[in-house]
Amino acid sequence: MLGKNAIRVIYGDNPKQMVKDLLEVIKPEEEIDKNSLIGIKPNLVVAKPSSSGATTSPEIVEGLIEYLKSKGCNKIVIMESSWVGGRTSKAFKVCGYEDLSKKYHVPLIDLQKDDYRAYEINGLQINICDYVTKIDYLINIPVLKGHCQTNVTCALKNMKGCIPNSEKRKFHTLGLHKPIAYLNKLIKQDLVIVDGMNGDLNFEEGGNPVQMNRIIAGKDPVLIDAYAAHLMGFSIEEVPYIAMAENIGVGTADLVNADIVELNKDKGSRKITPSRRVQQLSRYIVEDGACSACYGSLIYALERLDEKGLLNKLKEKFYIGQHFKNKRYDGFGIGICASGFDKYVKGCPPKARDIVEYMEDFL
Repeated sequence: MLGKNAIRVIYGDNPKQMVKDLLEVIKPEEEIDKNSLIGIKPNLVVAKPSSSGATTSPEIVEGLIEYLKSKGCNKIVIMESSWVGGRTSKAFKVCGYEDLSKKYHVPLIDLQKDDYRAYEINGLQINICDYVTKIDYLINIPVLKGHCQTNVTCALKNMKGCIPNSEKRKFHTLGLHKPIAYLNKLIKQDLVIVDGMNGDLNFEEGGNPVQMNRIIAGKDPVLIDAYAAHLMGFSIEEVPYIAMAENIGVGTADLVNADIVELNKDKGSRKITPSRRVQQLSRYIVEDGACSACYGSLIYALERLDEKGLLNKLKEKFYIGQHFKNKRYDGFGIGICASGFDKYVKGCPPKARDIVEYMEDFL
């Protein structure tokens, strides 16, 4: 069973099997009563398949359902509310969740059609859908991806799908960060399983997926989001709701003292056709035998550097991949395979934030 400060990471390209292997290590069934109502909260913000980088892979949810049922946990529902202007029912269908529901007899709960009531915290009133309060064990399955207003969306922000559309509009008028933090003080997540297979570079609605080949699990959504921010090349300060949530006791952002264990190394193949934006960024890369997780970190880092106006200062290229072991070129080596370079960023795979910080010092 996971400790509060634990994060577990698994790599690969078979999400259904990956999540099962991950759960065998975590053993969530040890803390779930057999009569508990388990709520699975994916990210189905829009009616687009997970390959777009916008929505939670149905294969992850399928693996989770099969695992839970094999342990005698049979009271399971999937609940979601798509963004304002979208229909959750359409997202359930397009994203493959209608099929899951029929196959495993798991009800789909459209929170857009649910009643709600107001809760108050520190003078802020937040409306929360009624069904959410009936859940005994909440499993949050966000997508690791960028967001045009908050930079990152992962565990904490995914709880926005538990509030009515009118409340979502109010969150935006309040600037998103504070209400997101406070919402997570009201809704307790019991387990977070992050779909880090191919989240979008910058946008909640997808379109520029970056293959990362990983699933991340933990119990503290603040710690998970701090880790997610670093994976995508952001400092914690660049995602204000993380510190806000920490300050009101939702969790900790202390990655230094976190118990982070990678269960394996990335051996997965690349399955996604690069978008135009990813192709543009790849012009700065010389790749030979790179794993998807390592390559994905570099793509995220290049986007962050471009946003900071630093990419156009670059005179040398980034070298990445297993075939650069024991070699040296005039450029930047990325990852442990390129550790023979005079200039290199360590890690297997490195975090995008480490690459960004290295290049900020260099440029």
